Amino acid sequence: MDLLISLIAGAIGGNIAAGASKNHNLGLLINSVVGLVGGGLGGQALWWIGAGGLAQSTTAGGALDPAALMGQVAASAIGGGAALVATGMMRNLLTR
Repeated sequence: MDLLISLIAGAIGGNIAAGASKNHNLGLLINSVVGLVGGGLGGQALWWIGAGGLAQSTTAGGALDPAALMGQVAASAIGGGAALVATGMMRNLLTR
């Protein structure tokens, strides 16, 4: 479930970053794919530092912690947006 949330949030973050910066817009499909990769990496990075992971944040009753969920979504969306901006910058440098 963590990975699915990370991928969806990353794709959304990538498309939001593309909409905010027209210089880095690579098209809907590429924005989504790069956002997926960045979101997956962003979510994993959060897990590696010990601050993420919804499975580890469940309460005794099995309910998900809303703060952990929002942290996972935010980290993945930022990761997706950052990956898109980095990819767009590389594309702009290579096409000069």
